[in-house]
Amino acid sequence: MNKKPKTEMDDELRPEYDLRELLKDGVRGKYAQRYRAGTNLVLLEPDVAEAFPSEAAVNEALRLVIQLTKLQSDKKGGSAKAL
Repeated sequence: MNKKPKTEMDDELRPEYDLRELLKDGVRGKYAQRYRAGTNLVLLEPDVAEAFPSEAAVNEALRLVIQLTKLQSDKKGGSAKAL
């Protein structure tokens, strides 16, 4: 299954779309830091993802975990806050 190499005649791009010319001033990773700063993507394991029908359900569950954690730490400190 060898593919024959593409010749210049097989190129489907128009001559005015010369990628070497269009990309010559490109900077690799120019927006990477800005992207990372505004993104908080978490991939769930398949078994965990099955338990949550939507991202709203995940957020609700995590907020509950946060509240329970705060409640637990308050009990250790001596005063418990009501939810």
